[in-house]
Amino acid sequence: MKLKKLILAALFASLTAVGAFISINIGISTITLQFLFTALAGVILGAKYGALSQAVYVALGLVGVPIYAGGVGGFQYVLRPTFGFLVGLIPAAFVIGIVASKKLTFWNTALACTVGLGILYAIGVPYMAVICNAYLGYNMSFWDIMKTGMIIYLPGDFAKIAVCAFLAPKLTGVLKKTGMLEKN
Repeated sequence: MKLKKLILAALFASLTAVGAFISINIGISTITLQFLFTALAGVILGAKYGALSQAVYVALGLVGVPIYAGGVGGFQYVLRPTFGFLVGLIPAAFVIGIVASKKLTFWNTALACTVGLGILYAIGVPYMAVICNAYLGYNMSFWDIMKTGMIIYLPGDFAKIAVCAFLAPKLTGVLKKTGMLEKN
C-alpha cells in the first residue's frame, strides 16, 4: 500500500504542476488550479502523503524544472512574491489531510479545504509582503497586500473548494474500489 500511496503522491505532484499551467495572470500574481490539486491530495492521500506530493512539486520547481506558473522554475523563484504560496501548499495539504474525516462528505471536505486555504494564505500573504516591501521596495500597505495577495482570489478559491468537496468523496471511492487506497 505504501508504494501505491507514493505513486498517487507523484500523480498529485504532477497534477499540481498541470494546475500551474492552467492560469490567468493578474498583477504580480496568477490564478491557477494548484490549490484544487493540493486540496484533493490532502483529502484523498491524507496528511503525510498529501504533503509529500506538494513537497515533491515545490522541490522539482526549485531544482529548475519549469513547473511553476508561467513555466518557470529554479531556486531564484524564492525571491518572487508568490513563492510563499508554493511553500504554503505543503502544510495546507497536511492540514487538509488531518481535518478531512474518514467518512468524506461534501461539508467535511469543504471545511478541511477551507482550513487548508487559511494555512496557505497565512504563509503566502506575509511572504508576499516581505518580498514586495523589503526586497522589491514596492512599499505596499497592509490593505494593498491583502487585496493583491488574497481578496481577489477568494471567490475562485471557494469555487475550487466546492469542486474538491464534490469530487474528493467520489474519487476516493473509485480509488478504494480499484485497490489504490485502503478500504476502511
